[in-house]
Amino acid sequence: MNRIAAKFQSLRERKEKGLVIYLTAGDPDMETSLELFLCAAVSGADILEVGIPFSDPMADGPVIQRAFGRALGSGCSLKKTLNLVRKLREIVDTPVVLFGYLNPILAYGAEYFFRDCKSAGVDGILIVDLPLEEWGNYRRYADAHDIAWIGLVTPASGERRTKVIADGTSGFVYVVSVTGITGTRNRLPGEYKKAVRLVKKSVDTPVVVGFGISTPEMAQSVARVCDGVVIGSACVKMVEKYKSNREALIKNIAAFVEKTKLRIRDGNL
Repeated sequence: MNRIAAKFQSLRERKEKGLVIYLTAGDPDMETSLELFLCAAVSGADILEVGIPFSDPMADGPVIQRAFGRALGSGCSLKKTLNLVRKLREIVDTPVVLFGYLNPILAYGAEYFFRDCKSAGVDGILIVDLPLEEWGNYRRYADAHDIAWIGLVTPASGERRTKVIADGTSGFVYVVSVTGITGTRNRLPGEYKKAVRLVKKSVDTPVVVGFGISTPEMAQSVARVCDGVVIGSACVKMVEKYKSNREALIKNIAAFVEKTKLRIRDGNL
């Protein structure tokens, strides 16, 4: 069984909601980045979402754009991102999802990319700018290597398209909580709840909600209606704030992940 499927099965048996922590590979540098992912894993993250740095991240807001800039400036590449996953896999068994854009994958060579994802220990892939109509071969490559294919549903997807995306997704369906780009928000509009309901009408695949969730309290609230939450920009902001003080950075990431996991362990608290 794929590690993502096994994780959600384990969470369901414990009646727990999942916590997905996003960080950008290579931010602020490769060595610290590895330490941050390990810190998130041991502090309570159920799934690690590894951002592949890209120079034109249209779905991401300023916080993650700056992270991509730091990562690319530190020499991170898609090949080094996969090496980072290999090193993670030597130490922890936490499921790893790659979150990225199509161009770096095309430059790498799609068939080679999925082959190397498998050998590195990647469990899932989300290509944020790949339209549903072009999933085709990429999805087949993922299936051939037992890599979960994760689709994005937004509040604007509509019922018919939501069903098609949900039907074609494995691992988990990623529901975007807001229309727009990534970034922390003080509050979320309620549209994501309708999108979650539409997905759950179509499939039994776990549903996680991301984009804009910035505090443990928001994560707890969102977790009441889905199977897990993704927190990204809030963690990346800490990297930006404490990047010159590794000890403080690790301490703050660990505390945030631990507190958030405790908050969402039972989404009905």
